[in-house]
Amino acid sequence: MPGCFKKTLFALASLISFVSFILIVVAMGIPKWMTGKILCKTGADLVNATDPELVKFIGEIYYGLFQGGKIRQCGLGGRRSKFTIFPHMVKKLNTGLHVMIIIFLCVAIFFSLISFGFCILNAIKVPYRAINGPAGACLWNFLAGGFVVLAVTSFMAAVKLHHLTERIANFRENVFRFIVLEERFEDCFWICVASATAHAVNLLLIVISGIHFPKIKTKTEEVNVTAEDIMY
Repeated sequence: MPGCFKKTLFALASLISFVSFILIVVAMGIPKWMTGKILCKTGADLVNATDPELVKFIGEIYYGLFQGGKIRQCGLGGRRSKFTIFPHMVKKLNTGLHVMIIIFLCVAIFFSLISFGFCILNAIKVPYRAINGPAGACLWNFLAGGFVVLAVTSFMAAVKLHHLTERIANFRENVFRFIVLEERFEDCFWICVASATAHAVNLLLIVISGIHFPKIKTKTEEVNVTAEDIMY
């Protein structure tokens, strides 16, 4: 049986792995990865809008991995619309990169659950095989965190290098053209960053659990036996 200190650390690590699993699932389901402000360039150019008038042509957009919405402001008031990434819009985006982000997160979910199981196993007993022990728990946590980092990095590349927000804003816009004025990473993106950080914390906890701290030994009093004691 593992010691009390080791049990506590692995129990905490298992809880963190389960929380990471929940965080990734929530992040994938909520369309709040990115928000931004979009300018209706065509409408602004038609009326030669100056800076104070540009407010009438600035709308908003938000999206996640599967769906999103936007408010079009083209001088005639705001028009709300919602959209889904699959199956049509994804063809206008960098399809391979977008699908890879989803695959990375799905793999991270799988490894998070395996990490959860391994941490529970090590909290209950000391496995006979090394791969089932702390080394295995480290491996699965490293893989889970690594795939989350890959997903987050890929999403940043899609936004910054492949102009994801602008492509989504101009999807099926035949008359008006939109340009992105401002974009911000939102809660779901940072939730994934938190998930990767959680697995890094788990690695630290597992490493600490393997440290053998010196035991405090109490000094026993030496018994001095004299000749008089022997006589009695």
